[in-house]
Amino acid sequence: MSPSERTTATITTPIYYVNDRPHIGHAYTTTLCDVWARFMRLAGRDVFFLTGTDEHGVKVEKSARERGLSPQALADENAAEFRRVLGLFGLSNDDFIRTTEPRHERQVQQFLRRLESTGAVYLGEFEGWYDEGQEEYHTETKAKELDYKSPISGRPLVRAKESNYYFRLSAFQQRLERHFEEHPEFVRPVGRRNEVLGRLREGLQDVPITRTNFSWGIPMPGAEGHVVYVWIDALFNYATALGLGEEDPQASGRAKYWPADFHVIGKEILWFHAVIWPALLMALDLPLPGCVYAHAFWIANGQKMSKSLGNFIDLEAIAGYQERYGLDAWRWFMSTRGPLGAADADFREDHFADAYLTDLVNTIGNCASRVTAMAERYFEGEVPCPDDPYRIVDGQDWSAEFDRAWREAESASSEFAIDRMAMAGLGLLRTLDGFIHRTEPFKIAKDPARRDELARILHQSLEVLFAASALLWPVLPGSMDRLREAMGQPAATACGPLREQVRLDAARRFGGVRKIALFPRVEETAKG
Repeated sequence: MSPSERTTATITTPIYYVNDRPHIGHAYTTTLCDVWARFMRLAGRDVFFLTGTDEHGVKVEKSARERGLSPQALADENAAEFRRVLGLFGLSNDDFIRTTEPRHERQVQQFLRRLESTGAVYLGEFEGWYDEGQEEYHTETKAKELDYKSPISGRPLVRAKESNYYFRLSAFQQRLERHFEEHPEFVRPVGRRNEVLGRLREGLQDVPITRTNFSWGIPMPGAEGHVVYVWIDALFNYATALGLGEEDPQASGRAKYWPADFHVIGKEILWFHAVIWPALLMALDLPLPGCVYAHAFWIANGQKMSKSLGNFIDLEAIAGYQERYGLDAWRWFMSTRGPLGAADADFREDHFADAYLTDLVNTIGNCASRVTAMAERYFEGEVPCPDDPYRIVDGQDWSAEFDRAWREAESASSEFAIDRMAMAGLGLLRTLDGFIHRTEPFKIAKDPARRDELARILHQSLEVLFAASALLWPVLPGSMDRLREAMGQPAATACGPLREQVRLDAARRFGGVRKIALFPRVEETAKG
């Protein structure tokens, strides 16, 4: 059964390497996944949202030694920091897995035994070039193409020779090519898929899956001195969190969430997820994920983010934006202005301020304030449901508009187009702004004989606010919960499936409505 046909929905972030502090890249990926997970839960799916930390490898071992700590102590410290920071973003992940946990280590070894028993893993010798920062091997041909430098850090590659266990990646060349042909949606966006296909055409080489030059990692079962390569170890987290490597995979109750609908990652780790990971799953006879979605990077003021340039968006900078604009404003900017496609996105304060003013203050906030204020002023917050409440007024067919917004949001969710998902709700409110401008309820209110007409306009306007708040809730949960409260309505999570909330309902009543101010204007700082 394909992921799209299931009642469950599964999404994962990459697990984050604990050798560095959390930053905008971690915040971005995890926020996107959180928005999708919230949308799916509201749509009635049984969701599993996974994130966590990658804690093995030579970099952790080296950093721990420099600080006079054990690798486990450093991993514990940094994993706790990631948990704390992710909590600041109001994330709704269902699990946080650590690669040093016994459940993970035990299952990785079990998977490796299975791979070895099928002949997919063998002992061999590697001589070539090694990217210490990425902990990735390159052949002589590939290293020459890279000018013997890391494509990520720019640092020189190191010549290395080791006896390692290998995974027969080359044996899966044709199966992978066929999968890409039969499932064009497997890697998104399209630009990323084309990158993988181009490299795939060069031919696959077997890849080492163990190391012998350090000890901080999962021991290769039955092979003293061999430690599982950190990338192989890390990839298995998606399966170990669900208990798929246990003797009884159904025991955890989580096997139903396999495979993932989306593995969401940064573009720099695409090859591991789009080629090596599916090949491992093929070797284990496990279903493949629905999509590997590889977003681009944030840059700052037209330049690559760098601590030395002083343009790096670190935790302190993120906290500053949240303090100034609010958590929901941060989530909105991440969701609607980020590098979701193939191109990098420029993080600039003036871009953030413009998005806040245009979308949140002038559209969502202004529309919510106008409608709730009129309901409170003209009907003391108790807007009656008139006879024939959905009679078309001024040519505005709200039923058709709601259907359009729902279809757009649902389609966007299936493609992981988080920005389009958000804009479906925003679009409803922009249409509502035009409706209020044309019908001028503030003028109709002056004529007592037109009270039914006024009630119909405001009732329909409140219905639009209600529907839009449901569509916007995954991105703006705190603000939309406050809007629902001001409308005298239950929270979006207490009102049934999302589709039912994005539909006109004559049984819905609006009482106790009071004016609300959602997004205060923020004094602009110097733009740059």
